[in-house]
Amino acid sequence: MHTDEPAATYVVDGQEFSRDMRYIATRITADGSTSYPVEAGRYRLVAARACPWANRALIVRRLLGLEDALSLGLCGPTHDARSWTFDLDPGGVDPVLGIERLQDAYFARFPEYDRGITVPAIVDTTTGQVVTNDFPTITLDFSREWTAHHRDGAPDLLPAAHADELEEVMDLVFRDVNNGVYRSGFAGTQQAYEKAYDRLFARLDWLEDRLAQQRYLVGDTITEADVRLFTTLVRFAPVYHGHFKCNRSKLTEMPALWAYTRDLFQTPGFGDTVDFGQIKDHYYIVHTDINPTRIVPTGPELASWLSPHHREQLGGRPFGDGTPPPPPRATERVPAIG
Repeated sequence: MHTDEPAATYVVDGQEFSRDMRYIATRITADGSTSYPVEAGRYRLVAARACPWANRALIVRRLLGLEDALSLGLCGPTHDARSWTFDLDPGGVDPVLGIERLQDAYFARFPEYDRGITVPAIVDTTTGQVVTNDFPTITLDFSREWTAHHRDGAPDLLPAAHADELEEVMDLVFRDVNNGVYRSGFAGTQQAYEKAYDRLFARLDWLEDRLAQQRYLVGDTITEADVRLFTTLVRFAPVYHGHFKCNRSKLTEMPALWAYTRDLFQTPGFGDTVDFGQIKDHYYIVHTDINPTRIVPTGPELASWLSPHHREQLGGRPFGDGTPPPPPRATERVPAIG
């Protein structure tokens, strides 16, 4: 982290947390209907393993096998008020884009850009300019627009037969869970916190009941909905339960959700994108208005993530008619646990 720079502020005293959803809506399309056609090798996905929104893109890229078509740049887990930085690379410079800060790619296209410098972002390597940071659309387009570059055996994460149910479930999960933990953690009043807390756990109870009866959220295969829920649940024990005060129940005290999360964690493409150390460093070091000491907790223990989950007893076919992705390439491996 660039410690000489000011830390960002996340909690506004006296206010509810409201996420700014004004993202760069530019899309990369297969039919060339935009200025950015799908083209293998042209674009670079910039992500951070710490971030749940970026984690979605990492998982979908792995499941669909887009590694050869879309290169990956990884920012470090901590950042300051200005930007995510490429602390993990030699010299702190992304080897493809040649920049230290992700903001440089944003300013290259929008010199007066005044919103958050967020991950995931896709950058056009031919110009060094950001194309999009619209995280909900990025993963949908990986499934719909990048089909020419999917691996053999890539799963269908957006099955047409479940389109309406998928949209409904993903919306509920986003509003009440994915964003709900942030509305709790970044609440500026007791009332706002309690409202978000109640809404979060009401939805988790709903999900607990749903997942006690079926292996996956929608249908009998892994879909985009599972990817989106997983990235929040996998962060629940290390950060949201304590750091964001989402502490009515531990994940391990919600049997179906805990088994479901372990099932996905042990599925190729999910757990092999998760770096618990980077996750903890990000939340506890960056959010200084919540954790001013920047002390990072040692726990929780991780061995239980590899324990049997028995979810296969509910049936389901993880990849449908497809196959698991191959192991991650050596340069993209995360630390093993257990």
